[in-house]
Amino acid sequence: MALIAPRLTRIYILYSGTTFRRSLLHSEMGDMDISMSRSSIERLQFDNVALRKLPLDPSTEPGVRQVRSACFSRVRPTPVKNPRFVAVSGPALALLGLDAEEVLKDPLGPEYLSGSKVMAGSEPAAHCYCGHQFGQFAGQLGDGAACYLGEVKAPADQNPELLHENPTRRWEIQVKGAGLTPYSRQADGRKVLRSSIREFLCSEAVFALGVPTTRAGSVVTSDSRVLRDILYDGNPRMERCSIVLRISPSFIRFGSFEIFKRADEFTGRQGPSYGHDEIRTQMLDYVIETFYPEIHQCHSDIMERNIAFFREVTVRTARLVAQWQCVGFCHGVLNTDNMSILGLTLDYGPFGFMDRFDPDFICNASDNSGRYSYQAQPTICHWNLARLAEALDPDLPPEKAKQVLDEYLPLYNAFYLNNMRKKLGLLRKKEPEDETLITELMQTMHNTGADFTNTFRSLSQISWPIQEVGEEDECEAIKQATELLLQQCASLEELKAANRPTMDPRELSMLLSMAQSNPALFQMVSNRSTLVRQLEKLSRLKEIMDTNEEQQRAKHAEDWTCWIKKYRQRLARECEPGVDIKAVQDERVCVMNNTNPRVVLRNYIAQNAIEAAENGDFSEVQRVLKVLEKPFSVQEGIEQPNWVGRGGVDNPGERDETGEEVNTSGSAGAEPRGLVPYDSKPPAWANEICVS
Repeated sequence: MALIAPRLTRIYILYSGTTFRRSLLHSEMGDMDISMSRSSIERLQFDNVALRKLPLDPSTEPGVRQVRSACFSRVRPTPVKNPRFVAVSGPALALLGLDAEEVLKDPLGPEYLSGSKVMAGSEPAAHCYCGHQFGQFAGQLGDGAACYLGEVKAPADQNPELLHENPTRRWEIQVKGAGLTPYSRQADGRKVLRSSIREFLCSEAVFALGVPTTRAGSVVTSDSRVLRDILYDGNPRMERCSIVLRISPSFIRFGSFEIFKRADEFTGRQGPSYGHDEIRTQMLDYVIETFYPEIHQCHSDIMERNIAFFREVTVRTARLVAQWQCVGFCHGVLNTDNMSILGLTLDYGPFGFMDRFDPDFICNASDNSGRYSYQAQPTICHWNLARLAEALDPDLPPEKAKQVLDEYLPLYNAFYLNNMRKKLGLLRKKEPEDETLITELMQTMHNTGADFTNTFRSLSQISWPIQEVGEEDECEAIKQATELLLQQCASLEELKAANRPTMDPRELSMLLSMAQSNPALFQMVSNRSTLVRQLEKLSRLKEIMDTNEEQQRAKHAEDWTCWIKKYRQRLARECEPGVDIKAVQDERVCVMNNTNPRVVLRNYIAQNAIEAAENGDFSEVQRVLKVLEKPFSVQEGIEQPNWVGRGGVDNPGERDETGEEVNTSGSAGAEPRGLVPYDSKPPAWANEICVS
């Protein structure tokens, strides 16, 4: 028995092991079958670190409320009826390891990417933040329409360049327009097709231009509807609820740190978590450790670490706004709640790419004072950084913050000048006079009403100066360059329209009188910059009214000839004796054509795609996306739109898939618009577009 027992024991153990291995094998095969049966979206792996590291609102109470002592609130996205894709971005979805074609074929794809169906591992939440809006502290704001779904693990083979800006190896995904949250205020938490298409297209367009930005993976529309007064004229209409899938390492913003703000001396509002300094420190630690690991690792002293962090945010912000200025991009609503803590372009609302160059360009029709105009953007970003510094005190001492803030303007100027040298093809030398050359170029563009994007794109066609040529050949080269740039200038009528004061003459006269007689009252109802801008417009208009087309063209030609001569002289100094001039010229053209885009998302391009989509044709959105993904290239076969609208939604009273009548304000009787190539100056009807 003593000999048998061990054998029986061994047999028992062997049998048990076999049973276990068989069981494990069956289990693994079962898991594999389940995994294979799941779609690529359903196989996304979540690791929702933000919800584990930052305070979560314990309340599940529905409705709008003040959220105290928390950075996130759990929410439930509100499903929409019959969701369907308008378009998807392959490059953006690839960040999550998703293939665009698979996503489009997935019958549940629109439900998952609209938040109508929650993915396994997703933990829907809304982020709490505050903000200074148009210079005034607004108190609690938060994700009123956006919903955090979670953080998706990046695929193992993700491009290292992408992970350089995202060291977490996770991508936060949001759905914007998915319904009510505790932060919706008086709104309904919904977005419509117009705003969703604009955000989707611009997110991907800005990325393709090489500018840091959050991304957009898809836009979904539905048969659910909300009432919107598009023109704020008392004539609302029903519009389709639409949702954008947004992707970023994080959507934490300057305003995230303002939830701890004491009562504001002007508005009296305070942050909902005022007094909870330990949460601010906790969030600051989380942001630095997670998104700025090099800074965290290099500084054992917490105060030095915090200063280094603020300096890096300042550098990224200065670089970002310099890039905006160099592609003619105007954000439109640079409130502190729309400024990314990672230095990304965030929250695309009433943005605009400039057409005719105007330093006072205002893309947001609601910005009556011009606070967020094109030329104000660098200053406003500095102002917002100062508000961030205040929000971080005492973790960031004010005197240390000021030292860093003093570095901002030199940083911005250096980034801007470096970018502009590339745009002008000045690659081999850096001369002090370059700044003057750039300033004079911008002034000439302003005086002549030149198209921003197309003028810069045309500069690479200006011939390289050759010392051996005679005076006659040199004059001919300058004449050709002048003719090239004159094609991008505004007509006399366009300049008249552009320089008409937006303020009623009687109001302007009253404000002028008030500024002199009662300065204190004047400061309450207006501001000096607005008045100066209106007077400058009036002065320019008077000058233009005394000019005819022929005189104007001659003046424009004179202005451009003067600048082109200086530009060619500067180009000549790029070459040292003995250098291969052709190689230098080829390099110049290559760099310029890969720095100056051929196509940007002008408002009229977006509007045409929106009108097509509102009429049930999504192909124009997809076509525009394809063009914008390669903004520096000529793409054969897609040089111009396939769809051209009449300025509205056709077939008012049409019925959707559910049989519900759609009350749309159409203009079926309007004259059709002509086809305009994507890289052309905007058509006349583009002036009628108003975004706010």
